[in-house]
Amino acid sequence: MDRLTSLTAFVRVVDAGGFSAAGRKLNMSTTMVSNHVQALEERLGARLLNRTTRKVSLTEVGKAYYDRCIQILADIEQADDIAGALQSTPRGTLRIYTNTHLVQFLSPVVAEFLASYPEVKVDLAIGERDVDLIDENFDLAVRMVPSPDSSLIVRSLATWRHVLCCSHGYIERHGKPEQLAQLAERNCLRHVNYPYGEEWRFIDRKGAPATVRVSGNLVSNSGETLRRATLAGLGIWLAAGFLVRADLDSGELVRLLPEYRPVEFSMNAIYPHRHHLSAKVRTFIDLLARHSAEQQKLINPYA
Repeated sequence: MDRLTSLTAFVRVVDAGGFSAAGRKLNMSTTMVSNHVQALEERLGARLLNRTTRKVSLTEVGKAYYDRCIQILADIEQADDIAGALQSTPRGTLRIYTNTHLVQFLSPVVAEFLASYPEVKVDLAIGERDVDLIDENFDLAVRMVPSPDSSLIVRSLATWRHVLCCSHGYIERHGKPEQLAQLAERNCLRHVNYPYGEEWRFIDRKGAPATVRVSGNLVSNSGETLRRATLAGLGIWLAAGFLVRADLDSGELVRLLPEYRPVEFSMNAIYPHRHHLSAKVRTFIDLLARHSAEQQKLINPYA
């Protein structure tokens, strides 16, 4: 028998003064209530109740056991209340992992979240590696590319594209590529997290897929390092549009082959569980989704 149910039945018998009255309170037959109490006594090897035709009373062992059962059931009820509160109102510490170049979009959301929910704390870790959300105890990650773990839950927040670019200095020294295939002969700067590795993927004016295999002397997981190398004229970069928007607007970088659109990606919130999601995680993701929708043009300036 379920031990917790047996404890509850025992306490109700004592409180109600009998098996029949306890059964009515528990919506359980008198026989079932008696069976639960008997199961406890057999497990303990001791009599808990003295039974007569008129009433039941606690034995000495039963009195000590009853006092502890009351405390145990109260603790369980309190635990249920705490869990329920955590599910309804954001509380506790929210652990988030994101990439360095996404901080500009997450920071305002974190600030609004903390201001709106004073009982919550945020632990925001930043880096460029693939984290194990479960083993490393993160509540969620915000990433620009799909998760390699298909068992995780993915919520799309915004769409974005890369933009192919280089500096004026690079063009002066090496010339401007006029065909996609020419990129195979150029020094191309690559981000290590690009999902397709050395194969850069595009869509041409007719909507057909187009690819080119590239190589170069710099591969990095640092968007800022790749940006600076591009500004210095070291090569051609397939950059996240929001990382180089200001450089393209100022004319420091030049957009290349605009007739080829890089494939579209999603900025995603990734988390381990869909069901019984805690209030802190659910509320933060909803806030992040709203903010991302408002910032879509900044996230994807070259849609």
